[in-house]
Amino acid sequence: QLRLVESGGGLVQPGGSLRVSCAAPGFTLDTYTIAWFRRAPGKERVGISCISRNGGNTYYADSVKGRFTTSRDSASSTVYLQMNSLKPEDTAVYYCAADRKRLCDTHWSLFGPYDDWGQGTQVTVSS
Repeated sequence: QLRLVESGGGLVQPGGSLRVSCAAPGFTLDTYTIAWFRRAPGKERVGISCISRNGGNTYYADSVKGRFTTSRDSASSTVYLQMNSLKPEDTAVYYCAADRKRLCDTHWSLFGPYDDWGQGTQVTVSS
C-alpha cells in the first residue's frame, strides 16, 4: 500500500498563498492519478482538484477554480497544490489521494473512492 505524506500546511493571512506537497517516500507517483481533498471544521471531506498520471489533465472544483493550481514534478515524484488568494473558508485539513485506475477528467474524479490516502496537513487562513 502506498504511504502518502502531505506537507507544507500552516497559517496564512487572507489573500496570501501557500503550497502543499504530496509525496510517497520510496515510491514513484508517476503511475497514479492524484486528487486533493479537504475537510473543513464540522464539514465532510470534499474533493477540490485532481491531476492525471502524465500531468496533462487537471480538474478543479468551482470553489477553488482560478485560485488553486495542481502540478506534478516527475523528477522528485511530488505533486503540488499551489493555493493563491486564500480565504478564511479555505481553512481545512488537506489530503492527497492516489489511484492507479482512476482518471482525472470530469467532476466525478473529485469523488471517492481512491485507493491510498495521506494523513493530511492543516491549512489555516486567518488574520
